[in-house]
This record gives sequence, structure tokens and C-alpha cells, in this order.
Amino acid sequence: MPQPSAAEPPLYLPPHLTAGHWRRAGRALLAKMLGEFAYEDLLTPVPGATAGEYRLKLPEAEYRFTARRGAYDGWQVDPESVHCSHPDGLDPLRFLPYARQTLGMRGETTAHLIRELSATLTADARQLATELTAAELAELDHTALEGRQGGHPWIVPSKGRIGFSATDVARWTPEARSPRPLPWIAVHRRLAQYRGVPGLERPEQLYARELDDVDALRAPLGPDADDYLLLPVHPWQWDETILPLFAPWIASGEIVPLPSDGDPRLPQQSIRSFFNTAHPERCTVKLPLSILNTLVWRGLPTERTLAAPAVTAWLHGLRDADPYLREECRVILLGEIASVTVDHPVYRVMPESPYQYKELLGAIWREPLGPFLDRGERARTLAALLQSGSDGRALTAELIARSGLTPADWTGRLFAAMLPPLLHFLYRYGLVFSPHGENAIVVFDERDVPTRLAVKDFVDDVNLSDRDLPELRGVPAEVADVLLRDNPQGLCQFIHSGLFIGVFRYLAPLVEAQTGLPEAEFWALLRAEILRYQERFPELGERFELFDLFRPRITRLCLNRNRLLLDGYQDRPHRPHAARHGTVPNALVDVDVRLPAGRDRIVAPAP
Repeated sequence: MPQPSAAEPPLYLPPHLTAGHWRRAGRALLAKMLGEFAYEDLLTPVPGATAGEYRLKLPEAEYRFTARRGAYDGWQVDPESVHCSHPDGLDPLRFLPYARQTLGMRGETTAHLIRELSATLTADARQLATELTAAELAELDHTALEGRQGGHPWIVPSKGRIGFSATDVARWTPEARSPRPLPWIAVHRRLAQYRGVPGLERPEQLYARELDDVDALRAPLGPDADDYLLLPVHPWQWDETILPLFAPWIASGEIVPLPSDGDPRLPQQSIRSFFNTAHPERCTVKLPLSILNTLVWRGLPTERTLAAPAVTAWLHGLRDADPYLREECRVILLGEIASVTVDHPVYRVMPESPYQYKELLGAIWREPLGPFLDRGERARTLAALLQSGSDGRALTAELIARSGLTPADWTGRLFAAMLPPLLHFLYRYGLVFSPHGENAIVVFDERDVPTRLAVKDFVDDVNLSDRDLPELRGVPAEVADVLLRDNPQGLCQFIHSGLFIGVFRYLAPLVEAQTGLPEAEFWALLRAEILRYQERFPELGERFELFDLFRPRITRLCLNRNRLLLDGYQDRPHRPHAARHGTVPNALVDVDVRLPAGRDRIVAPAP
């Protein structure tokens, strides 16, 4: 019988994959499943014998747990309180077969979801094995914090990453915290197109600021170098997608592999975007990655990649011409300033093909945050504020303590930094960002007090009003062609679901538990900030009614229901959207805005 060669590498075994870390991660994920599935009305727990206790009876098992009900009909399930009548019922992977009939999932969906949940648990176990205290988290800059986060708080299979192997995960995920250089390729202009903002209209202008020696990188192209466009490529994407699907054009010499530029790149939470850790003044690069994670395949849509610089130029023009945004809010818009798009020549003529085949190859260069920060300022994504340290202390609680402010005053400062620019874009210009936890970046002063907002991801996550607003009549055609239009309540939904439900629904009970700020006062402070903006701009009264953030009930978007019951894992020609199911009460309506004396003064935007 053949014996393995001594030169063969051993099987890869993640060192963090231990029984203790797995059990702890599993309990947290099971509690998340119970809470988020109940929020989306996929499961219906019934009250138990005492306040805060709930029962969930499934065909094969019964679960009992305690939960705190919060804003927007949310659930916060205590992981340590979950008990099951079945001896292996605390395993979240076992939970799915028990709950499948009640959830109404198909067998193939359940099987794929188990795979995603197992991958998520493995990543969570890694985070538990390497976690830091809250004080240590507070010392990290925003790039280092990306690798210390727990993932999407709402989507249960938040780190499914279908397509990645275990060694891919160890190399190319944010929790790996391992900067690696990216190779480049050259693509003939017959296949590739370049776009850039003013000042970067020619690709040579981009390469001059992003590369140390562009001529050395282009040397393999010889005298025909000017006929090619250059772009970095993810090594996984090259192996799994580009080499197999673009083989004819590689064979013809229209796609040419090049060496790396040598700069180590650190994956962000989105996995397909990378910080340049050697030259932080250089752009973040966003690359297509044909893995299925959260709701979609993580490619780069061709039309949107082409239009990204035009969208950036238009948004920057709005901000720069508006003194309120430019001088008072001092909002940072991290522009997508250049792009290279490579459309697949065969799939291009097949609009009915699955959308993943229309997002295979390209690159977007996004402005880095560092050069926009003043001396003493530091930044953290909004998602980072939901993290807790190994000591059980929340990062937000640590920042509040360091600021010297009361929890209410600090929270008010957070709202005063974030809400005014978002509201101004909505009310004045009829456009909305998707200010979820990764797109919204909070800038802090040297005392860790929130002062202003940075926003990213424009071409994918900016929507315009479908009404005939004067401010939108001059939108450039190439921008109007790619940005989606929505009705007024649809735009409000971006703020409710992306920010209030997607982040603040979790932050409010966390702040209450760790600092004592009552959740009702949290929402009162938020409502007060919106009213403060409206008092500042009374001339926009009609817009306040048109884009009404105070409707008693709002549509419930469901980020898990789509995967479980609607699209599942099927291919389709267009990207799926969040499911809609019923309504939830608006947390901004039934709150008392008569705050304690003096509190309204400290929550004004910092100068």
C-alpha cells in the first residue's frame, strides 16, 4: 500500500477549533437564531410562566428561554437561558432539522444552510479564541478593528462564505487578520474599460499614485503595454473563476498575469475590499469575489462598476456646494474614484444567465479614510460599537467611560454626529445612503466623543426618490441610469432598516445593560435629534411630510426570510432583495422627547 511522502503537507487543522470555543459560539448562535427568526415572524414563541420567559414547541423538541423584547418588536435572547427538551437541542446545527417543518424550509435549503452555519460557527470560534478586552479594542484603529468584529448582527449565517475552503478562510477573511499582497493582471482594452473622477480621467494618473513602479509591473507586456489596463485580482478569484471562465482570452494574450505590487492588503468585513497597510494613504481596493455570503454572490456588477466614479463625482459636488454638509456636518464621503470593468463576452449577451456570471472581473478604487481625519481624530465603523471584549465589557461602554460624558450625553453626541448629514441628503436632495454598520463610520475626537460621520459604498447603496424633485432634475445620465429609484417610504426604509433596526435595535439594549441608559431614553434622544434638524430647516416642511420618519408602523424587512423561504440557494438573473413581511411599530413614535433640562444643549453637533 503506498505510503504518504514525507514532503506532503499535513492536513490543515484550525487551532481555535476546540470543544469549548465551539460550545460557546454555538450557544450565542442558537440565541441569535431564536431571536431573529422570531423577529421575522418565522417562529412564534409563546410567553412562559414568568415575565420574560418564552417557550417554543417544535415537532421534535421544546425550547425554553428568557428574552427581552425591545424596539421594533425586537428580541434579545439570553444565550445562557436557553434549554431544550432534547439532549442535543442546544446544538444550533441540530436546531435546523428540528425547526425545518415549523419554518417551512425545503430540504435542500436546510442542507445548504447547515453548511453556512457550520462555517459561521468556525469563524466565531476563531474570534473567541483570540478576543481582546474592551480596553484593548478601544486602542485599535479602524483597520485593525475590522478583524475583531462578530459579523452581521441580524443575518444568522453571517460568515457562510460558500466557495471558500478552510485554508481560504485562514488566509482571506477579516478574522484571519493577515495582510497579503495581491497579484495584478493586464486586460486588453478590447475587453476592459476604465473610468475615473476628474483628475483621474486617464488610468496612468491612477497608476502613478497607486503604484511605486508602474513600468516594472507592465514590463511583461512589452511594446503593447499601452493597449492594456491594469488591475489587482484576488488570487482565489483567479483560480476559481477567471482562469476557468476567461481561458480563451488568456490563451489569446488579451488577459496577462502580472506580479504583485508588493503592498500587503488587509480584508475588510465585506471580504472583497482591502486596506493597503503598507501605504494607508493609497486607495482601498474592491474586487469581485464569487462566493455566496449573507444574501448575495460578492461580485462587482458591470454597469455599477463603470458608473462608480460618476456617482462619486456627483455626490461630492452636492456636498461641496452645500455649506451645511461641507462646513457644519463636515461629512466625509469616501469616493469610489476609479474603476476597471471587464465584461465576459459570452455572458454579456445572455441577460437570462445568473447574475453571478455578470460580476466576474473588475476593480474599484475607493478613497482611504486616514487622510480625511484631523489630528487627534480616530474612526470606527458603526458595527464596531456593537462589539464586546473578552471581559464582557462593551466597546461602547468603554468609549463612554473614556469620554467623561454621561451615557445620555455621549449617545446624544453619537446621534448628532450621524443623523444631520443623512437627514439633509434625504430631505434636501431626495437621496439616501444605506447607513448600515459597515457603510457608516463614526469619527471620534481625542476623548472618544463622536463628532462626525464618514460614509462609503455609493454605487451599490445609494437610492434616489422617484418623485420629480427639482434637486434631482440635473442628475447626470450615467448616474441616473444605475442608481435605483424608490418611493418616499422606500427611502425612509433605508434609514429605519439599515440604521435604526439594523444597528440601533442592538445598540440600545446593550447601552442600557452596560451603562444604565434606559432604552426609552435612547430612542427619545434619537427622535429629538430628528426634530432638532427639522426645526433648523423649517423651509423643508413639505419634505418632512413626504419623507415621514414618524409613521406609526413601518414595513418589516426580513434578511433571513429570503434565504430560508424565498430564494434559498437558487440561481437567478438579478440580485435578490430583502423580503417584506408585515409591519412593526416605529420606535420613534411612542417615546417621550421631553428630555431632562440641559440635555438638548450637549447633543448639538460639535463645531
